[in-house]
Amino acid sequence: MAVRAQFENSNEVGVFAVLTNAYCLVGIGAAQNFYSVFEGELADVIPVVHASIAGCRIIGRLCVGNRNGLLLPSTTTDQELQHIRNSLPDAVKLQRVEERLSALGNVIACNDYVALTHPDLDRETEEILADVLKVEVFRQTVAKNVLVGSYCALSNQGGLVHPRTSVEDQDELSSLLQVPLMAGTVNRGSDLVGAGMVVNDWSAFCGLDTTSTELSVIESVFKLGDAQPSAVATTMRASLVERYKCFLAYFC
Repeated sequence: MAVRAQFENSNEVGVFAVLTNAYCLVGIGAAQNFYSVFEGELADVIPVVHASIAGCRIIGRLCVGNRNGLLLPSTTTDQELQHIRNSLPDAVKLQRVEERLSALGNVIACNDYVALTHPDLDRETEEILADVLKVEVFRQTVAKNVLVGSYCALSNQGGLVHPRTSVEDQDELSSLLQVPLMAGTVNRGSDLVGAGMVVNDWSAFCGLDTTSTELSVIESVFKLGDAQPSAVATTMRASLVERYKCFLAYFC
């Protein structure tokens, strides 16, 4: 299921955390309740690692990974690299990359099979991405935004994209990713989907401002818990019908 969390006073959970099917990274220095939310949901299944990159806590925007590997910017210190390497499962490959667009989490969005990247990403970085994460790489935009990592969130079950993504673009991206996509928001209308949430195949974490309707959409498209793709529409329709019946009963 989807869970709400907050990093200090920020609802941008995707800025301070990275979540995959094999591990979870969370930025250092937050209140203990932020970590406890992740550990309560994940600790029995995957490691939850406290880390920093280049001395910064915004690790969700600086690195990108999946169950196969993790790419870090060249600014990552040797000590940080060693700490992360020691904390992750042995099967996860770890590599630093020399990339002009060093906020890798902003310019790359991926699941375990496919990656969408900024159109100007270096060819060398693209090759490393395909090799380390074992993904097919496609240069794309989301709703004409080049920061694909900031404007969409992906898992192997589905994807949530910028609310202004056209139906044609959704169909194109869905065919590339081979998963269903839905346009939506987090944190009470924020279109920064990738920065506002993290997700894997069985859990998602969003900011505290995320509304119940947004949570329903997230649980539906990512198939979390018992949610099905039609569940949101069915629930909302039933609610509207019931409200209309009450309206008629009151005035008739």
